[in-house]
Amino acid sequence: MTQLIECIPNFSEARRPEVINQIVAAIQSVPDVKLLDRSSDLDHNRTVLTFAGSAAGVEEAAFLAIKTAAELIDLDAHTGEHPRIGATDVVPFVPLSGATMDDCIAIAKRLGERVGNELQIPVYLYEAAATTPERTNLENIRRGQYEGLKKEVETNPNRKPDFGPGKLPKAGATVIGARNPLIAFNVYLTSDDVGIAKKIAKAVRQSSGGLRYVKGLGLLVEGRAQVSMNLTNFRETPIARVVEFIRREAERYGVGIHHSELVGLIPQEALVDAAVWYTQLDAFSPEQILESRLYSTATADASESAGSGSSFLEQLAAPTPTPGGGSAGAYAGAMGAALVSMVAGVTIGKKRYADVEAEMQAIRVVAENLRSELTQAVDDDAASFEVLMAKLKMPKETDEQKSARDAAITQATLNAAHIPLHVSEHAVKVMELALKCAKHGLQSAISDAASGFAMARASLTAAAYNVRININSLEDKTLGERMLNELAELESAADKLEGEMQVVMKE
Repeated sequence: MTQLIECIPNFSEARRPEVINQIVAAIQSVPDVKLLDRSSDLDHNRTVLTFAGSAAGVEEAAFLAIKTAAELIDLDAHTGEHPRIGATDVVPFVPLSGATMDDCIAIAKRLGERVGNELQIPVYLYEAAATTPERTNLENIRRGQYEGLKKEVETNPNRKPDFGPGKLPKAGATVIGARNPLIAFNVYLTSDDVGIAKKIAKAVRQSSGGLRYVKGLGLLVEGRAQVSMNLTNFRETPIARVVEFIRREAERYGVGIHHSELVGLIPQEALVDAAVWYTQLDAFSPEQILESRLYSTATADASESAGSGSSFLEQLAAPTPTPGGGSAGAYAGAMGAALVSMVAGVTIGKKRYADVEAEMQAIRVVAENLRSELTQAVDDDAASFEVLMAKLKMPKETDEQKSARDAAITQATLNAAHIPLHVSEHAVKVMELALKCAKHGLQSAISDAASGFAMARASLTAAAYNVRININSLEDKTLGERMLNELAELESAADKLEGEMQVVMKE
């Protein structure tokens, strides 16, 4: 299954669209990432962007967005209704299809470390990626906002960031994490009394005894009282229940609901649930929705006609630049992961291997996730090369055009190097799993485990060639030093694993 991850960064800017345009451009410079939504609120002075793509793609796009925002947004000069601690205030990753919460946690931690080290921005991990129970809740991290944190981060050890310096720059701090789908939902009242909105928000939010999975604030927006909410689990606390709760509370104060609004995107299931609740439909099935039935039918037809790996080999053999060696390396890694999954699978259920069954089950889960990521990297690698080719064709008649072209080529080259680097990381993980299968798995399948190991080693070798050729093409080689150092560590680890595998195969 193709892996798909969503990212919904919140930026402390809405009144200067040219700033948001530059952040959007940074996101869209990354291949295999699609911008899905852009929502700005002038009173909040806050913009929420939503994009989705592969794990490597969304991670790189998020970094570029944070970097761009840090260059353009000064928190010392920022005002707005919404609480905030940073230019890029919060960056959540959400698993969609073919991805797990663990995948998103890993992305959050890697990105947090990179932002802290390279951009010198303090980073706090939250929700599922939190390092302490207190930091699972965003409100705890954002307590005191930018102005309060600016003082406390230097004096209070409890406010020490997970990554980065213990001092706030003008870009503030950034909160990065992993969570389930969230609905940003606001209800406006037929009143300008913000006190009523605050009372209703206190009644509805979980932290003060209200509905579970609801976070709420009372604000005054465009002259109207607003109950601003985040709904963190719409399946357990449906949106219709929240609306009716607010309606009843509002009636206590002699006001009603004027209208509601969404900030960003909402899962279709949440709206369908609300429609079913209000219309009191009995025995309803989502397949009764015409568009859903058409989509499921089309998807099934596409799956049946998708063909096998032979179609990829035909593309590989075609006289076109893509797919090329990078895609082939990723494909080899995916085959290695598939073999590991197979060996773990045939070991499970065998009485003789009962003592390693739990280990094999865990290996199979990880191997399937790696297979998904590596399969996605086949397309990602080709897409990154095509983006680089497009940047090379940019105009270069004026000094300004030359400067823009050079910057775009540099960024596209770095993006093109990041993808095979991630393939290298995954390939080493496949090698580790294959070695475990060879040691502890079904002995009659040991050659399959070794074959999976060999495919992963080939994947690493091919990916390493592609990382180095991209880095070597940079005018400023220092930009790629971190990647080359990481690659060298991966190759060293692979050499050690290969030595262990050779010993196992000789026994």
